[in-house]
Amino acid sequence: MAWFRNLRQLSPTTIPPPLKSTTPSFTFLLSHFSSQPMEVPPPGLSPTVPGQKPRVVVLGSGWGGCRLMKGLDTTIYDVVCVSPRNHMVFTPLLASTCVGTLEFRSVAEPIVRIQPAISREPGSYFFLANCTGINPEEHSVQCETVTDGLNTLEPRRFKISYDKLIIALGSQPLTFGIHGVKEHAFFLREVSHAQEIRRKLLLNLMLSDVPGISVQEKRRLLHCVVVGGGPTGVEFSGELYDFIIKDVSQRYAHVKDCIQVTLIEANEILSSFDARLQRYATNQLTKSGVQIVRGIVKDVKPQTIFLKDGSEIPYGLLVWSTGVGPSPFVNSLEVPKSPGGRIGIDEWLRVPSAEDVFAIGDCSGFLESTGKQILPALAQVAERQGKYLAALLNKVGKEGGARAGSAKDLDLGEPFVYKHLGSMATIGRYKALVDLRQSKAAKGLSMAGFVSWFVWRSAYLTRVISWRNRLYVAVNWATTFIFGRDISRI
Repeated sequence: MAWFRNLRQLSPTTIPPPLKSTTPSFTFLLSHFSSQPMEVPPPGLSPTVPGQKPRVVVLGSGWGGCRLMKGLDTTIYDVVCVSPRNHMVFTPLLASTCVGTLEFRSVAEPIVRIQPAISREPGSYFFLANCTGINPEEHSVQCETVTDGLNTLEPRRFKISYDKLIIALGSQPLTFGIHGVKEHAFFLREVSHAQEIRRKLLLNLMLSDVPGISVQEKRRLLHCVVVGGGPTGVEFSGELYDFIIKDVSQRYAHVKDCIQVTLIEANEILSSFDARLQRYATNQLTKSGVQIVRGIVKDVKPQTIFLKDGSEIPYGLLVWSTGVGPSPFVNSLEVPKSPGGRIGIDEWLRVPSAEDVFAIGDCSGFLESTGKQILPALAQVAERQGKYLAALLNKVGKEGGARAGSAKDLDLGEPFVYKHLGSMATIGRYKALVDLRQSKAAKGLSMAGFVSWFVWRSAYLTRVISWRNRLYVAVNWATTFIFGRDISRI
């Protein structure tokens, strides 16, 4: 490098420093003439352009949304799912996880397994977020990421443009405005709910065995109260009974005589089933030791339930299962609503007031102008709607209507028609109910007993989405039958 230093010393001229520009920058000009600071648009996915596949945005990862994503033709569409959970819950078997009959992973199916394009295609995504707003004019949705706990980063906000939007946000448990329910009761709709119930149940069992606990306090700790006599409440009561008879009596022999299950229902249990099956279920639950109380809850305190007739019921575990209703986000949407507050839809599951927007599942209901009845909030309804809408969107895409605003004049074909496939519920002791009638007034096959229990298990085993989870469920059932339930409090 010595020759380079010598060359610099012999050079007669030097390069002057660059001149400082006196021209005001573009940013300065904008700030000078603007009375407000510049607003940076939120990041997100911009509208699709020619050369890109049209984008279908699905809000929710329940039965309807997942069945829709599974059936979409990903050679036509990019799929974007926005949900606060990255899996689908097989809700009919959720009660079995609360007492260790099944493990939690057996009833959870990851979204990327349901629709592999989300993890493979460059324009398809899954976002762990909540939808906070919908702009039908811009064909966009506003989202906010999900955060866990208090010591986490601030949630990020972003926007997603869509060509087709499917609202499949489900519902939330109904509390009827009763004081103390949200604070002291457990719901049973998510895997996290089942985990909380299981931990609370096992904690109460262990606490009741501590020296110095009075008999009255033991009975309160071990009193499990279920409010709601629908399929979820009855199945959970049956699972609890099996747990008490087969596992608690052997592993918690000191307190086995203190544990009790009470089912509170304002009317008849399993009201959607045949009257003969209702009586059978009532008799079997009563024989099992489940106390059925007919009453209406007035107030809920940390350790006591108050009924409208003035009676008080102490409890250690309270599970609330009294039906579902629209979520606060659905209530906030400025669209026509069906009776009950659901998003109003037409015969093709479209939201008439918003172009290229569809709604399926528990959050939607037919408008009165369609002349159709509101469908029940059942998994099979949402699944059938998701299957129908996937086929409809595939048809629209093949006919050139996949882009935003391009399907106005297309013939959508046959409207959605729901055909009820029947109802099933297990009541414990290797017994179940099977009601295959299309409606409560219609005629059809209905049966109860061990054969029904075998049909119930076989049907749900085949309905589990993936072969991986079917294997999990089968292995869990076999393990429980041979070795008993897992009572580890993890």
